[in-house]
Amino acid sequence: MDSALASDGAVYLPRTVRTAAKILVVGHFAVGKTTFVGSLSEIRPLRTEETMTQAGALVDDLAGIDGKTTTTVAMDFGRLTLSESLVLYLFGAPGQQRFTRLWQDMTQGALGALVLADTRRLDQSFEVMGLLEELGLPYAVAVNHFDGAPAYPDEEIREALDLLPETPLITCDARDRVSSTRALITLVEYLSARTAQEHV
Repeated sequence: MDSALASDGAVYLPRTVRTAAKILVVGHFAVGKTTFVGSLSEIRPLRTEETMTQAGALVDDLAGIDGKTTTTVAMDFGRLTLSESLVLYLFGAPGQQRFTRLWQDMTQGALGALVLADTRRLDQSFEVMGLLEELGLPYAVAVNHFDGAPAYPDEEIREALDLLPETPLITCDARDRVSSTRALITLVEYLSARTAQEHV
């Protein structure tokens, strides 16, 4: 997959780019959104991370989360050039409930969303998916792999998350570019299929 950055070290888009698409990367607190965007972005990702404070500990559920010292307070932003004419912009949204209004605004103009989930805290994905459904934004679910997290068959995860049969479900490792790319491709293929059906 060629990109301006990969081919010549430039951070600017080639003049041949004619189309830009926007994808959201969402999920509950500490599920790996910043890592996911960073693993895919061909440019240095924009990150709005701040050090977590004692005050935040009163509202952010840190149960089962080891070593997390920062949190996204606005968004993560990355770019991925897919072809000479098409570029994909990735917007990672903060996961805490108090930032819901912010990422509601971020859904404007987005083609769809990739919901990252954690098998240790699947119940925390319901609010995120519910909001996407309320906004009418299509999504796929990627279960992010965490060391030591329990693994379940896809059928059990689909049932636990109450996913519709057509909603894609994939497992990924947000730290790994190839794995993250597969998750993104799953979402894009789903969005393309939906668009094709709408035009039949």
